[in-house]
Amino acid sequence: MTRCRFYEAGRRWGLLFAGICLLLACAAKAQQSSAGLPPAPRKPCIVLILASDLGYGDLGCYGQTRIKTPNIDKLAAEGMRFTSFYAGSSLSVPSRAALMTGKHTGHSAIRGEGGMTLLQAGDVTMAQILQKAGFRTTALGVWGLGDVSSSVPSSKGFEEWFGYLNDAEAQNHYPQYLNRTGEGYDRLVEIKGKYSDDYFTECALNFLNYAKPEPYNHYRPFFLYLPYTIARANLEVGRATGNGMEVPDDAPYSSESWPPPEKNKAAMITRLDGYVGQLIDKLAQSKNDKNTIVIFTSANGPHKDGGVDPRFFSSTGVLRGLKRDLYEGGIRVPFIIRWPLRVAGGATCDLPCASWDFLPTAVEIIKTPPPQDIDGISLLPALLGQVQTNRHEFLYWELHDHTFKQAVRMGDWKAVRSGTDGPLELYNLKNDLGEKNNVADKNPGVVATIEDYLKNARTDDPNWPACTAAQTANNGN
Repeated sequence: MTRCRFYEAGRRWGLLFAGICLLLACAAKAQQSSAGLPPAPRKPCIVLILASDLGYGDLGCYGQTRIKTPNIDKLAAEGMRFTSFYAGSSLSVPSRAALMTGKHTGHSAIRGEGGMTLLQAGDVTMAQILQKAGFRTTALGVWGLGDVSSSVPSSKGFEEWFGYLNDAEAQNHYPQYLNRTGEGYDRLVEIKGKYSDDYFTECALNFLNYAKPEPYNHYRPFFLYLPYTIARANLEVGRATGNGMEVPDDAPYSSESWPPPEKNKAAMITRLDGYVGQLIDKLAQSKNDKNTIVIFTSANGPHKDGGVDPRFFSSTGVLRGLKRDLYEGGIRVPFIIRWPLRVAGGATCDLPCASWDFLPTAVEIIKTPPPQDIDGISLLPALLGQVQTNRHEFLYWELHDHTFKQAVRMGDWKAVRSGTDGPLELYNLKNDLGEKNNVADKNPGVVATIEDYLKNARTDDPNWPACTAAQTANNGN
């Protein structure tokens, strides 16, 4: 009898052990086959694509009907499209600074495109945080945030950099030389007048080939930042020829009866769309697309430089304003996030948010504390389809471009003024998205609340002085 009891007990333990082994084997197999990804947990990779001077209405997924953008439209269909997202500024340099540092233009070291357009030694960028967290960090395109040793990309978290250090030089889409920095080198690279954004895309595809997720024991997540020059104009060429929209050819719009600058602008945007398609295809080939966050946005709204008229393609949709002002058309921009593992496809989000929110969002995703002195909030709950309890009470901008202007968004209210003492224009975006009807005199309480906020919205900076309306009128800036 005793022998039988020991036999039965041994048999039960043997069956239990076999069952545990079978479960472990199944779990391992499931991990290996799940979307081709290494075993979790694993930090996602990030690809941030930043266009220049691309309007809210320049993409098919935002209402464009004549410019073809099928790849970006697909990106939106497979991810989340934001409809109330704002650039950091209506000028590209301070906008990129806001994106990199998580600070709006009332607190940033860079608030315009003249004077001290340098990140300071103490400014912490998103790239520095990600690099410290173990990410490979590469940037290809336009920097514009400083060309002294303390503010160049290699000092601000990028292991590899290739592109224009100076923003003014990025007007020329066919440069002879571009700057390259990396481990142990800093040099000019001759590209012999090749179209720069084509070159940046080739480099990005090569990087993605190199940064494959396998083998897992050598895996490092990556942050690839692509601040393109499209769709900015070359002002020098535009003054000489009337068409400053530089592009290798105007396909697929060659047969259209449009003015040449408009054909070139459309061709530039469709060319950028082609880059996006190539990047997504490369991520899929490397089996790294499911857990890669791809972001597409623009540094600011559309311009009227180089012979183009933004009304031709309704580049701002119904929005008022352009690049270099603070009405909606100058600062409200496309913003799309695709992350197949976490973000539901085909989603839209109308949460008012801005480019300085991306840094805290990224650091929450990778579970790293953000800097304490930033203005952004994490958008991760909204991305995951959850209730976004942490919201901005105010969004703030100031503009230093020969004149001094300020803008505030508070809920559905939008305020704009010139000079620190100029009259406040007030618009209700809920029923007046085009900012046509100034209702300041009908809403004194709202005006008083915004005026009170503006008293402490910014920090003083001798490089970016706040001017009165009279000083602004006389270009006292």
